[in-house]
Amino acid sequence: MIKVGEHITLDIIGTTKEYDSSIYEKVIHKVAEVANVTILNISKYKFEPQGFTILALLAESHISFHTFPEKGIISFDFFTCGKIRPSVAIDIIKAEFKHKRIVIKEFNRDTKSLYHDIYSSPGLQKSYIVNDVLEDFKSKVGQHIEILDLEQFGKSLFIDGEIQVATSDEHLYSSTFVNSGLKLNKDKEKAAIIGGGDGGVARECISKGFNFIDWYELDPEVVNVCNKHLGDISKKSTEKNSVKCIWGDAFESIKTVEDDKYDKIFVDLNDDQFCIDLASKNMDSLVRILKPNGVITAQVGSEDKKPQQVKKWMDVFNKNFGNTTLDRVYIPSFDCSWNFSSSINH
Repeated sequence: MIKVGEHITLDIIGTTKEYDSSIYEKVIHKVAEVANVTILNISKYKFEPQGFTILALLAESHISFHTFPEKGIISFDFFTCGKIRPSVAIDIIKAEFKHKRIVIKEFNRDTKSLYHDIYSSPGLQKSYIVNDVLEDFKSKVGQHIEILDLEQFGKSLFIDGEIQVATSDEHLYSSTFVNSGLKLNKDKEKAAIIGGGDGGVARECISKGFNFIDWYELDPEVVNVCNKHLGDISKKSTEKNSVKCIWGDAFESIKTVEDDKYDKIFVDLNDDQFCIDLASKNMDSLVRILKPNGVITAQVGSEDKKPQQVKKWMDVFNKNFGNTTLDRVYIPSFDCSWNFSSSINH
C-alpha cells in the first residue's frame, strides 16, 4: 500500500445565517496554521442571489468551503499530504459556525480501494478493502469476472459485482455443500456438478471418493482464471481422470444424459430469482437423471439476508421431491450464514 495523504469532509448542518466571506478566509488561515500547511493562493466566488465558494490552494493540496444557505448547510473539504491529520480542523469549525450537527467523514488516500458489498442495505453500507486487482474482464459468455486480493479474505472471485468465493474460507462453503448431500445417503459412484466454476465442489467430491464426476460449467473462462489465481481451491480438479468437464448450458447438456445416472447432483448456480426459475423449469430433467434415492443439493443463499429467496428454493424442492432439508454454515467473507437445500429422490 502507498499512502498519499488524508482527507476529511465536514457537512455543517443547521446553520442559521449566511456568513460573510471574510469569516471563511479567517477559518482557512486558522486551519492552515494549526495543520502546519502552506497557503499558496485563495480563490473565492459569491453566487447570486446566495451561496459562496472559497478554495485555498495549498502546497500540500487544498482546503475549501461551499455553502448552501437555502438548505442551511456549509460543506468543508480538507485534503493534505502533510504529516498533520486534517481532523485538526474539526474543533475550529465547531467553534466558528453555529450548527445543529456536523457530518464527519475521514478517509485515507492510498492505493487500497473499497469494493461495495452487493448485499449491503440502505441502512448498513459495507465494502471490501481491496489491496490489488488481479483480473477484471468480461468473458465471452457475458459475465463480468474479477479476481481481487482482499485485505481480510485473500484472493477472491467476483462475478457481476458479487463475491463468489474467497480463498480464506472457501472450504467452509464447499465442504458443507457436499456433506449436505452425503448426510442423506453415502452413495458416491457418480456425481453431477452444475456450475461451481471455482472448482471447490469438484475438489470436495474428489476428496470424498466419488468415482466419476461430470462437471457442467457455462463459462470456461471462470474455471481458467480460478485455476490461475485460486489454484488451491480446485487443486487441478479439471485434470483428474475422474472429472469430465462439459462446457456450455448445463440444462441443454443434460437432455442427452441417460436416466438414473447420478447418485448426487450439486446445483451451484446463483441464488437469485432467475436461477430459481431456471432450476424449476428444468427440474423434470434433473429428476430424470437422478437415481432413485439419489440426492440433489443446491446452494440457496442466505436466510439471514434473503429469507424469502431461500423459501422459494425450498418450495421448488418440496414441490418436486416432497422433502427437503436445510444446512447452514457461517461464511466470514459473505458476512452471513449460507444455506444448502437437499432432497432425496423418493
